[in-house]
Amino acid sequence: MPMIRLTAPTGSLTEQGRTTIQRDLAAVLLRWEGAPDTAFFRAQAWSYLVELPESAQTTAEDDAPRFLVEVTVPQGALSERRKAGLVEDATKTVLAAAGLTADDALRVWVLVHEQPDGTWGAGGSVIRYADLVALAKGQRTDA
Repeated sequence: MPMIRLTAPTGSLTEQGRTTIQRDLAAVLLRWEGAPDTAFFRAQAWSYLVELPESAQTTAEDDAPRFLVEVTVPQGALSERRKAGLVEDATKTVLAAAGLTADDALRVWVLVHEQPDGTWGAGGSVIRYADLVALAKGQRTDA
């Protein structure tokens, strides 16, 4: 199951962006994973917003806010094309939520963590990628 976490300095998102960023990023992740748009899969796409206290993030150059998006997916869930699309769309989503432009894209980093098969558990059981694929096929509304 996918998980996405945005780490951002407090106050760096617009009021509207702070309200919508978690669901927006979860939707981006589900779309690029190719998961069906069902209540079950939306409920499994966990999204976290971690806001850093003032002065907790800086660079050697300046104090402009930087954003870290960490995505965890089962190994094999994302092809190289899907990873590239996810990175691009997650970056655009964060920029919009922060009221920034494409010129600020290097202030958003996206790290994709692939969880090896057999090392992910939920509901007291190990979840395998093949199980998720079978479940998705059974819930697909577009097939």
